[in-house]
Amino acid sequence: MSTSAIEPLSAEPLSAGPLSAEPADVAPSRGLRWLGHRSLVIGATLLALIAAAAVFAPLLSPHDPYAQDLGHRLVPPVWYPKGEWAHPLGTDGLGRDYLARTLYGGRISLLIGVSVAALSGVIGTALGVAAGYFGGRVDLAVTFLITVRLALPVILVALASVAVVGGSLPLVILVLGLLKWDRFVVVMRSATQTVRSLDYVSAARSGGATTRRILWREVMPNVAPFLIVTATLEAASAILLEAALSFLGLGVQPPLPSWGLMISEAKPYMFFSFWMIAIPGTCLAALIFAVNLLGDGLRDAVSPGARDR
Repeated sequence: MSTSAIEPLSAEPLSAGPLSAEPADVAPSRGLRWLGHRSLVIGATLLALIAAAAVFAPLLSPHDPYAQDLGHRLVPPVWYPKGEWAHPLGTDGLGRDYLARTLYGGRISLLIGVSVAALSGVIGTALGVAAGYFGGRVDLAVTFLITVRLALPVILVALASVAVVGGSLPLVILVLGLLKWDRFVVVMRSATQTVRSLDYVSAARSGGATTRRILWREVMPNVAPFLIVTATLEAASAILLEAALSFLGLGVQPPLPSWGLMISEAKPYMFFSFWMIAIPGTCLAALIFAVNLLGDGLRDAVSPGARDR
């Protein structure tokens, strides 16, 4: 056997995974390749616009979203004949400025999406990485937990929990965060099982690295893209579930300007002032659309086929 076939082990640090093995000049081309994913660019742009409108709500609307003015109830938007520029999107049944409530409602939806994704992501990632890396009894225990969780419908458990305890913003975040970790577990378990069998993890283990170091320095950086993609999709699902709970009166409670609550409050006027449902409904649909587009684009960008192109 030729001795040229035997190559010495690389002297690179143990933390160098397959993603860091690319030349430095590949980084700019990778960024350009990400810009080539239309859904990623459109989703990120639309989400950034919605987030900017929510953050700068006090600058975009001078009105207090909680201030009532019964003398200016049900003022239509400016594109109606009786509309007023003082209230570009009109007012609701209590005379509250609809533009201000819509902008501040975006803050609540974004807060719920990020908070639920973070809470469920921490739980699901911990369980999924442990099951995928250790296997054996740990994997069996986590698989049993996933089976139990999938046997509980999210919307029914959330409705029951909120109905018993009472609806509030922190409770909605807590309930949804404790119910939506199953997809994180499935994805992270599968990704960890793939990563743990790769050469650089075996090299780190042979070099005497501790389990904690391997998990933090070798496994987590290489499963992080899958975590990000899953978090975006779960955030969209959490926003939609919160809107459904608020629409049923079991989610965010008045006077907070939740989009689902705004749709619920506009039900008595839907045949006479349809814009009161159309405006928050359109905003909610745009936010879900943006987050889903972003998740789909990230999934395509981090897939192995996308990296090879």
